[in-house]
Amino acid sequence: DEMKVFVVFGTRPEAIKMCPLVLELKKHKEIDTIVCLTGQHRELVSQVMSIFKLEEDYNLDIMKEKQTLTSITISILDKLENVLRQERPDIVLVHGDTTTSYAAALAAFYQKIPVGHVEAGLRTYNMASPFPEEFNRQSVDLLSELFFAPTQNAKDNLVYEGKKTESIFVTGNTVIDALKTTVNNEFADENLKWAEGSRLIIFTAHRRENQGKHMQEMFGAIQQIAREYEDVKIIFPVHKNPQIRKSAYEILGSVSN
Repeated sequence: DEMKVFVVFGTRPEAIKMCPLVLELKKHKEIDTIVCLTGQHRELVSQVMSIFKLEEDYNLDIMKEKQTLTSITISILDKLENVLRQERPDIVLVHGDTTTSYAAALAAFYQKIPVGHVEAGLRTYNMASPFPEEFNRQSVDLLSELFFAPTQNAKDNLVYEGKKTESIFVTGNTVIDALKTTVNNEFADENLKWAEGSRLIIFTAHRRENQGKHMQEMFGAIQQIAREYEDVKIIFPVHKNPQIRKSAYEILGSVSN
């Protein structure tokens, strides 16, 4: 008897961590695997999908200019309801702590479809940080029947919260599977050529609670390192968020290394 597994994700980090799982599920003939993208991130996710040579079955295509947490949540709840009614999967798998994961888990719960949470049990127990991720992951774990915890520590959090031990599986983090399936020894990139012979720092910053003053302080520190140490090159893949871009280019735009 075939089992229907419905996998939902919508942001780049979810795609990186869920694609290896989708590839594994697709190896099993007894599992009908359906992939649904919410479209919370558009081009960022399609880049990842093409690296893993995967195509989605559904795309809710919710992304719009200046989207808010409210608009993302409402749109996913609204559009996913129809798809879940149509497909009636045996289980819905969501990943981690994004607004996509929260809204998708809630949509499945409303349809009385079991939820499996990949990367379950991460906690700070501080709703303000990371925001809104701490709320999202705690809420998804409230709605889930199966918990795939990356570490023993994550499992301990779930046990402490009263989740059934027999429903928790310590799996490791699927980002390692992503690494194993995508690392290429022949990889070449003009930025790495540019950094050859220097000490290289890779820098990334985008979380909501860091925006504004925190972000400017971070960029200021990076600028200081770049000016003080001529043998250091810094690569910063700038997030698509317009506020982050504005701040990044104002503070770091003129620093040659």
